[in-house]
Amino acid sequence: MAFKNPDADAFHWLFDMLESVEVGLVVLNLDFYVEAWNGFMENHSGINASQMRNKTLFEVFPDIPRSWLQRKVDSVVLLNTRAFTSWEQRPYLFRFRNSRPITGTEPFMYQNLTISPLTNTNGEVDKVCLLIYDVTEFASSKRALERANEQLARLSMTDRLTGLLNRGTWENLVDVEFGRVRRYGNPSCLVMFDIDHFKPVNDTHGHLAGDEVIRHAARVTLDSIRQTDSAGRYGGEEFGIILPETDNEGAAIICERIRMAIEESVVKTTAADIQYTISVGVAELDSQPDNYMQWLQRADEALYEAKRGGRNRVVVYEGWGV
Repeated sequence: MAFKNPDADAFHWLFDMLESVEVGLVVLNLDFYVEAWNGFMENHSGINASQMRNKTLFEVFPDIPRSWLQRKVDSVVLLNTRAFTSWEQRPYLFRFRNSRPITGTEPFMYQNLTISPLTNTNGEVDKVCLLIYDVTEFASSKRALERANEQLARLSMTDRLTGLLNRGTWENLVDVEFGRVRRYGNPSCLVMFDIDHFKPVNDTHGHLAGDEVIRHAARVTLDSIRQTDSAGRYGGEEFGIILPETDNEGAAIICERIRMAIEESVVKTTAADIQYTISVGVAELDSQPDNYMQWLQRADEALYEAKRGGRNRVVVYEGWGV
């Protein structure tokens, strides 16, 4: 009976395992020349081991962040200890196409990376081993959960009909703005407006047409305000806007722009083409209100003064309730 060399046998098993394992394995010398390139890397890169021979990693993959990887390898060599990078820190080292059927919507393979030191017979680190783990399914699931949670958070903060902030969220921002102005003393205005004669719109053309009018008012508002402003649906056909760093004069200009844009619009619905107007109240925060609710009340008083004055107008609060 012939006896096998146990070392050769063990090496053969090890080689087979490294070729078939579903983990990428790359061995580099300290000049980043590739000395091992397993089957996983061949399959996902389309580049076989013989093509990698006598080439540096960066020659074949110029998009790999060289300075980042160099720092990681230098640390591994200096400390003679492993380094780890998760997909959340860096989505991938090698931009491989995602081939997983379950996570086929992801544009690339998400990867965790381990960099391990390899020592020679003198105990010196002269090579490093990169292990690349495909974590696309886990990453995709986590990203989907995060997107779902973000969507739920948005839904809890926004009005479903218009996409504006809902009343509770918007009022919280008014409270925050009240505190900010009290602390820093910068000008700020609150705006309250509602749609004139909205009940006849619903009664004549139906609630679906009324919803289209409300959505239209929201779109015009968003198109007319700045990124730093905050618009909300206060309830029914009533809306509110926070205009930071804005005095009465500036707020009146913004509100007049919204009022005119709405007056000149036609809302096309399945029931009819509808034209409508809005009445607007503006209140700049001064030293008088003790809390944000009193500030809101001032804007509301200006709104109703606009209605009493004939509607389709902008009115600035002038202290009638003082």
